Amino acid sequence: MSNLPPNLNFAKAEEEICKRWTAESTFKTQDKLSLERGDEEYTFYDGPPFATGLPHFGHILAGTIKDVVTRYAVMSGKHVERRAGWDCHGLPVEYEIDQKLNITHRDQVLEMGIDKYNATCRSIVTRYTKEWESTITRLGRWIDFENDYKTLDPSFMESVWWVFQQLFDKNLVYQGYKVMPFSTACGTPLSNFEAGLNYKDVRDPTCVVQFPLLEDESVSFVIWTTTPWTLPSNISLCVHDSLEYVKILDKKSGNSYILAKSRLCQIYPIMNSKKKWKPKMAADLYDIQETMLGKALVGKKYKPIFDFFVDAPGSKEYFRVLSDNYVTDDAGTGIVHQAPAFGEDDYRVCIAHGVIVKGDELPCPVDSNGLFTEEIHPVKGLHVKKADDILIQLIKDNNRLVQKDNIDHSYPFCWRSDTPLIYKAVPSWFIKVEEIRDKIVANNHKTYWVPNNVKEGRFHNWLVDARDWAVSRNRFWGTPIPIWATEDMSEVVCIGSVDQLYELSGVRVTDLHRETVDQITIPSKKNPGQVLKRIDEVFDCWFESGSMPYAQKHYPFENKEKFEKGFPADFIAEGLDQTRGWFYTLMVLSTALFDKPAFKNLIVNGLVLAGDGKKMSKRLKNYPDPNLVIDKYGADALRMYLINSPVVRAESLKFQESGVLGVVKEVFLPWYNAFRFFVQNIERWESKGNKFVPSLEKVKATTNSTDVWISAATQGLIKFVHEEMTAYRLYTVMPALVTYVTQLTNWYVRLNRDRLKGMGGEGSSDADTETGLHVLYDVLLDVTIIMAPFTPFITEYFYQHLRKMQPSYKDSVENGEGCSNPVMPGKSDSVHFLMLPQYDQSRLNKDAVEAMIALQTVVELGRTIREKRNISLKTPIKNVVVILRNPSTSVVGSITGPLKKYILSELNAWDFTVVKKEDEHEWVKLSLAPDFSVLGRKLGKNMKAAKNLITNLSHNEAIACIEKGQLVGEGFTIDTETEIISKLSFAKTEDHWESNSTQVGDYVVAVDCTQDEAILSAGKSRELINHINQLRKGAGLDLKDVVEAFFSEEEGVTSTETAVAGNAGQFRAKFQGSVPVPKRYAPEWSVVLKSEIVEVGGFRVDVSICRPCLAAKDGIDEPVKTYLSTVIPASVTTESVLNCCIDDVKYSLKEGKDFWLNTVAKLEATKTLDW
Repeated sequence: MSNLPPNLNFAKAEEEICKRWTAESTFKTQDKLSLERGDEEYTFYDGPPFATGLPHFGHILAGTIKDVVTRYAVMSGKHVERRAGWDCHGLPVEYEIDQKLNITHRDQVLEMGIDKYNATCRSIVTRYTKEWESTITRLGRWIDFENDYKTLDPSFMESVWWVFQQLFDKNLVYQGYKVMPFSTACGTPLSNFEAGLNYKDVRDPTCVVQFPLLEDESVSFVIWTTTPWTLPSNISLCVHDSLEYVKILDKKSGNSYILAKSRLCQIYPIMNSKKKWKPKMAADLYDIQETMLGKALVGKKYKPIFDFFVDAPGSKEYFRVLSDNYVTDDAGTGIVHQAPAFGEDDYRVCIAHGVIVKGDELPCPVDSNGLFTEEIHPVKGLHVKKADDILIQLIKDNNRLVQKDNIDHSYPFCWRSDTPLIYKAVPSWFIKVEEIRDKIVANNHKTYWVPNNVKEGRFHNWLVDARDWAVSRNRFWGTPIPIWATEDMSEVVCIGSVDQLYELSGVRVTDLHRETVDQITIPSKKNPGQVLKRIDEVFDCWFESGSMPYAQKHYPFENKEKFEKGFPADFIAEGLDQTRGWFYTLMVLSTALFDKPAFKNLIVNGLVLAGDGKKMSKRLKNYPDPNLVIDKYGADALRMYLINSPVVRAESLKFQESGVLGVVKEVFLPWYNAFRFFVQNIERWESKGNKFVPSLEKVKATTNSTDVWISAATQGLIKFVHEEMTAYRLYTVMPALVTYVTQLTNWYVRLNRDRLKGMGGEGSSDADTETGLHVLYDVLLDVTIIMAPFTPFITEYFYQHLRKMQPSYKDSVENGEGCSNPVMPGKSDSVHFLMLPQYDQSRLNKDAVEAMIALQTVVELGRTIREKRNISLKTPIKNVVVILRNPSTSVVGSITGPLKKYILSELNAWDFTVVKKEDEHEWVKLSLAPDFSVLGRKLGKNMKAAKNLITNLSHNEAIACIEKGQLVGEGFTIDTETEIISKLSFAKTEDHWESNSTQVGDYVVAVDCTQDEAILSAGKSRELINHINQLRKGAGLDLKDVVEAFFSEEEGVTSTETAVAGNAGQFRAKFQGSVPVPKRYAPEWSVVLKSEIVEVGGFRVDVSICRPCLAAKDGIDEPVKTYLSTVIPASVTTESVLNCCIDDVKYSLKEGKDFWLNTVAKLEATKTLDW
């Protein structure tokens, strides 16, 4: 148990624990023990990440949250299956392969062969799984990588087919055209929630163009667009029926334009300047020739800018004005150009007005890679975003350009390729989300989210506006949509299993990817001789991840009962971005399948940003490597840093490596030092022949106020952790844990340091020391276990030492029962096998906690006063006076009774007094002030009079007013409890008093700062004690090691000797009865262990600590001196006799006459020093 290093390398210790967990299969054993006990199942879903990249801080954060909650569940008596999963299909994989193989068009894939393309995709999907496993394991997260699931597994894909078939059979699937966000880099449509994942601020060209009326080509409609590339596909214009429009004559060009009256500022920008624009300036710019409502313009025909589609099928309905309420006057000209292939509203409006027919072809001269087709020959083969300038020039050449400008705006980018999206009409397969939207919203209400505002706000708002979900992708590497149909779609079959495919096709497959199933045909039942072929599309990978609850268990083909018993899941957790991703797809599919939510409880984490507040970027290298952070500070420190931050409340965290270091310094080092201090003192205790056996009875029987307090605080912590973890509020648990560790290390251990060392001074006893050690063991063990889910490594480290003191430890050592039930501290081989402690109601003690808060408040205010007056803590202060506002009797009794000695010690004070209520007026004044935030609204013009009345009250008047509960003025009554702010302030003005108070004024601490000779002498003594302790520490001495201390001062200076003489009792209490003495009295054979010249009271003093040696009587023979210098003092007792023969001369030397056990004993016996 000994040899705990002074400075533990937490990261190295964690690595050793990791190796031990692996060697002993600790995670598997924990799971085995839970299954053996028949623990209640707790269902957890782990959202599948892509393994095509390495884990970053976002993954580590989410993984830590999941690990904490599931560890807590297991240690609370639940069985949790923690199974890793991998998202293997979709754009992330295909995009990487396209980059690798320089594929820019889907035809290249078809030429290459889907089988070869998919084989290449398959080769990289698990490329980094080992790195993931290494990082996640090193993080301390326990999750089963051996029994993982992959979305490319045939069993997983078969369940996805089953999910889709269920929706198909419920008539929740349809095929149609839809204008969707479209990634031209990836050649596939994206869902609306994918489109919302990656907005960027960009600058795009804009233009205002004119469309002459056919009935009068001297008059033109004018429109404004931010997508000039859509103008070749324009087939109509749209106005708002109720908006007011004007026909104007533009004075500069001589042209007549029609636009919304409220949007004249679009073509005359000066109108937007409140400073520059004057209404009289309008006459120089334009004349209004006619005013009309939008509905008067509906049906009017106009001349298109380009003639690419004037002869297209259905074009007789093109190039006319339509109306719809989506048109607004908050931007543009109040007239919107319609290109139905590239705008969701455009498509809807054109369908509604019969300009195009649903399902028919429509002008869409852009291919799947975003390149213009030959229909737009001037820009054929150009990407739409690169064609803007050419098209604007063509418009200008045709005299249709009114204005050209740029706009800075937020624009959606592809979340995978990081390229601008366009909106494009594509044929897709849809889930009818809108049809079940009300059920989805209702199911969301059944779930519990942390934080709740994300559920009620962001997620709810997304659900109520949810649109039909396009689940098909025109790609290759994914789960094929299991629809087989005739070419004209007159006969459609949806397959839901491998067996059904075999029954209908006669082909048995073991893989479900395109290269396998695309070749399979199904004979037509309606038209014998014809065959049904599979449609071209694959599933959006979000459909797969939304199917994960069912597919990971191969439901309903296997595990049917187990799945249904554990559904919905008890818990899931992911980042805020998943409100439009995984959380959404889970909710849609579970509602469609079972009319249930997919989960009961959810923690949403925010984003981990770089230290500069920007998104973490590999390219910018603006964040440290997570593995290096773990190697440097340890995983526990990183875990605690992350989950003790705003990020677990779905807010953003600017990652600072210094924050991780802060956890090490402020939490782990003090915690470790307290633990090491305990172990050292147990060894010291047992070195005296005692045996330490933990005793809860002794802990409960203690009457020491600090013992009662720390036990109460520990039980309160246990109670709080259970309450908050039941509510999944990690953001409240972690601050409480951090505060508790601070209370334990900075207060309990420090206040009881001498007592626990067995150096409690006057009135202390071995029994008191033993009781303190029992209490410290009890709280260390409790906090070790309760912290285990949060910081699994350091708690394991502590537990492996603490368990050895338990009687049941021998069951593990002798009988090999450390991995068996029932689990218990000591016997069980890992802290993670144990059950979390339950709080003991009988040990909760509100009075003890309040008294300790009072002690800490007094001490901290007193320390601030010392700093203010520049009085070193080594220098005593005469008196500390405290005035408390309405204190409880128990608090006053505690701090003037059993806790008084701690206050005196902490503040190095000679006296401490709590002022009685009847004497308060001599020390403080109760000041009252109005709460303006409340009274301002209530009193109005009477506020000034009320303020004067309140602030001019005397101390006694203020007390009477507070006790009465109200203050009555002329025409108003004030509630003193809710409408007044009260504060105590120090009233004495003498220079030797210095005061400080809490912010709310309920504590006032005053210190008598008088510095006389006695005070200064005691301060010097404390300085010398500190220097001696530093020498002991520098010499590597233990608490039990006895030394002699000597000092010498500069010639003519006796400052230190005088201080020691006046405070000898202080030194005896600190150094086991020993007192430092002037070096002139040191035996010449003293062996110096460590010496140093230090400063005491402003003077240089040479201080030495020496190995204990016998002190000889003055004038004794030299041979005898030589002999005595060889005798070890520990071998001699008081009044013993040493017999020796030197040069044939026999000597009989008596202790106390001829020699003494040490120099101090000699000086006392011979009265050489009168002190």
